[in-house]
Amino acid sequence: MSLPRAVVPGRCYMITRRCSERRFLLRPDPQTNNAFLYCLALAANVYRVQVMFTATMSNHHHTGIIDVRGHLPEFLAYFHKLVAKHQNALRGRWEAMWAPEQTSVVELVDDEDVIAKMVYALSNPVKDFLIEKAHHWPGVSWLGAIVAKKPMTATKPKTFFRPDGDLPDAVSLSFHLPRGLRELAHGEFSKRLQERITAVEREAAAERARTGKRIVGRRGVLDQHWGDSPRSREPRCQMSPRVACQNLWRRIETLGRNKAWIEAYREARAAFLAGAEVCFPAGTFWLRRHAGVICEPFPSD
Repeated sequence: MSLPRAVVPGRCYMITRRCSERRFLLRPDPQTNNAFLYCLALAANVYRVQVMFTATMSNHHHTGIIDVRGHLPEFLAYFHKLVAKHQNALRGRWEAMWAPEQTSVVELVDDEDVIAKMVYALSNPVKDFLIEKAHHWPGVSWLGAIVAKKPMTATKPKTFFRPDGDLPDAVSLSFHLPRGLRELAHGEFSKRLQERITAVEREAAAERARTGKRIVGRRGVLDQHWGDSPRSREPRCQMSPRVACQNLWRRIETLGRNKAWIEAYREARAAFLAGAEVCFPAGTFWLRRHAGVICEPFPSD
């Protein structure tokens, strides 16, 4: 069983989920790109989640969100369910699309952590020697939308979704930033982002020159079969972090906060199972939603 997690409105996260057996079930093509954006926008609109960035690789995705109302678990379930059902229908599959491990959800503590993960996600294909420049990636990438500060629009997919159903024929997804970064002029933020992505592109080019590695290229990525998987060995038994924070003291503070919450939750749960009337810590999600337990209120800020 995984550790419990406090679901607190307003927190920022980077979500990562990979496909079963590392297969290229999200390999870029028009139907997959459109469907991924449609499902993401639909889930974000239903659960009042603001999307900061998103990027799909052929076998996983990175998506940064602001959980405005504290609906993270429901958002994740709805979004990933829709994507999986569509891709299975598109590929003629019946088995699980996503790998069985829990979705990676990393809290981004400070504004700098948001930018760092945004750069990581949008430059991921460059670091993996798939393309030379981040904007060459043929899959879903919000780099162009962020730079242009324009929403991305997707239409209802023709596969899986009923044409006469209640879901909208088209949805739009706007670019959002946490409060601290909204104070920056968009041009300044866009310039900072592009400079850091350019630095990653230069590092990757230097690595290729030193090792003789070659990029796969757009055509090579598009020509891959969706049932294939990388030849590289999959890392095993690695830690799955829950917090990303470059500031040492803020990281220590955040980890201490999370540890204290887990201890308070476990104490309340043990008392609840023993039949006592208890008040669970703020951020308790499943038991509040499905068992009607009493929870402490969130701080007013």
